[in-house]
Amino acid sequence: MTSSELNSKIQHSKSDALWQQGQLVEVEIADLSDSGDGVGRFGDRVVFVPDTVTGDRALVRLVRVRPQYAHGKLQELLKPSPHRIRPRCIVADKCGGCQWQHVDYAYQLVAKQNIVVQALERIGGFTHPPVQPILGVGKPLGYRNKATYPLRRSPTGQVQAGYYQKGSHQIVNLNQCPIQDSRLNPLLAEVKQDIQERGWGIYDEKNHRSKLRHLSLRIGRRTGEILLTLVSKDGNLAGLEDQAQTWLHRYPELVGVLLNINPDRTNAIFGADTRCIAGQPYLTEELAGLKFQIRPDTFFQVNTEQAEALLKLILERLQLQGDEVLVDAYCGIGTLTLPLAKRVKRAIGLEVQAEAIEQAWQNATLNQIENVDFQTGAVEATLPHLNLQPHIVLLDPPRRGCDPAVITALQTLRPDHIVYVSCNPATLARDLKLLTQSRRYALQQVQPADFFPQTAHMECVAFLQRFSNQ
Repeated sequence: MTSSELNSKIQHSKSDALWQQGQLVEVEIADLSDSGDGVGRFGDRVVFVPDTVTGDRALVRLVRVRPQYAHGKLQELLKPSPHRIRPRCIVADKCGGCQWQHVDYAYQLVAKQNIVVQALERIGGFTHPPVQPILGVGKPLGYRNKATYPLRRSPTGQVQAGYYQKGSHQIVNLNQCPIQDSRLNPLLAEVKQDIQERGWGIYDEKNHRSKLRHLSLRIGRRTGEILLTLVSKDGNLAGLEDQAQTWLHRYPELVGVLLNINPDRTNAIFGADTRCIAGQPYLTEELAGLKFQIRPDTFFQVNTEQAEALLKLILERLQLQGDEVLVDAYCGIGTLTLPLAKRVKRAIGLEVQAEAIEQAWQNATLNQIENVDFQTGAVEATLPHLNLQPHIVLLDPPRRGCDPAVITALQTLRPDHIVYVSCNPATLARDLKLLTQSRRYALQQVQPADFFPQTAHMECVAFLQRFSNQ
């Protein structure tokens, strides 16, 4: 071993010695990660610190140490960032529902913009990616149209409902939440009290015993209609029918009380069986001038206003002429398919969940839209066998992104335009790289949109156009 190699090894050993679990270190926060943590450095390595913001100088305790990075816990704020604000929520330091209540909204938008750009550069390999300024919201609180709370019983026997404490399965009990639609807040405290008085058993996830697991509230932002759903291990809740009628009488906006049965030992919230106890099994919402019937377990964007704004951007960008054939992959209940179908010659929606396709057909009938066809099946299985030449393919996959077979099918189908809606900048960047590396498609624009203020999450829509010689 040479002298320089020996010195290097000694220096590396000294560096390792500085990194010990439980150690207190001083960290300057330089960025925010896509998980919501502040990002700083200690020595030559990265430290991720929740509850911090760019510009903070903090005393941090290392809680998990890895060879190239560590996770820390904020112990003392030595110098606060100019982007730091007082949270609007009194339990923001405990509740895991939000990561960025302590970050001013203007900087939340800056951070999200940076996350998208960095993902496209680092994962997608794009130089100067065409990312547009992020679409923010006018009111970054009170936007969520759905809230699903796990239920627990406190050591004193009180029924609690709230989100999990950060990094645990302990409930942070809530009687209101500043990011959900304020019209849902009165139900939260009162329904908990009703459950308490009924004496219904509360599920014990450790031992898989007793009954009630979750309370789910959903509201139509435009219509004000509300659904209340209890998720239970079984359907034996004495007096539920009477209680459901009491709720319908007490809350004029409540249109349905439902019971979902989830008997499995699982982290999934809803089971396969949902029963309407009183009222109707769906609420009606309005989006882009259309009506949609939404059930408790229906996927529908939690930010109705931003969903409509994103749809408007897609329409402006595509400049539809009315003679196009459009395929909406991962179409869900037709949230985007149906408004777009009104502007094209024909629209086809693909979706793996049969229940969502059933609702999509119902929504098409409700809105008297006839130039649309919905097909059940995995996109990777159905897209290659459509036997048509679409002008536009709209992608809106889950967080994991597109299956490789979908990318291959798109290269074969060669639509003129691909519109890719994503809730995960990392998988979006990966798939855009695959779509453009064959030189058949050019990435024209990426538009981030803030659907989830107070969190690190966002939506993006990317527009790709096929090269004319391909």
